Amino acid sequence: MRSRYTAFAIEDARYLHVSWHPSTRPRSIEFEPGLHWRRLAIVDRVAGGPFDDEGVVEFEAFWHQDGTRGSLRERSRFVREDRRWLYLDGEVQ
Repeated sequence: MRSRYTAFAIEDARYLHVSWHPSTRPRSIEFEPGLHWRRLAIVDRVAGGPFDDEGVVEFEAFWHQDGTRGSLRERSRFVREDRRWLYLDGEVQ
């Protein structure tokens, strides 16, 4: 989750593409102009350990845009394939 947050913060579409599960991956990744991600807080984690093939991460990511501040809270599902964690989907809280 932290690496995907960083990829959003620095607008690294290539990394987001390869870390997204092919079954749910969008064709292209677009970034919102002027949106700056400021901080990530991990709220909860279920499974996702070294012996798991699935995991859930709940996070809150804080942003700033045009003088406005806010946050996005999501519960994200990940799967491990070929020893790599891939983002499957998420539910905005």
